[in-house]
Amino acid sequence: QVTLVESGGGWVQAGGSRRRACAAAGASARFNPMAWYRQAPGQERELVARISTDDITTSADSVKGRFTISRDGAKNTVYLQMNSLKPEDTAVYYCNIWSTDYWGQGTQVTVSA
Repeated sequence: QVTLVESGGGWVQAGGSRRRACAAAGASARFNPMAWYRQAPGQERELVARISTDDITTSADSVKGRFTISRDGAKNTVYLQMNSLKPEDTAVYYCNIWSTDYWGQGTQVTVSA
């Protein structure tokens, strides 16, 4: 059974930072491409960042230069470092094994002005 357990959400002031973690079990976070998505109220879920099996990263234009995706193979965990947070980053964030139906539980990140 594959599970993705997220942590690190919560409330933060604009300009602040937060690190999200996604611990995988039953699947490798090192040898699978992994991604972070987010969904704001009334909006569709959007891709935030992705990391390939070769550790090549891509990110949405809206977060480029502020958010960084990374992984720790030894801990079987993927991270999303979020810096210079803005109120428009407020959303529920989900981790995902790329191109699969395996999703984390989703965690709210709220950025106040």
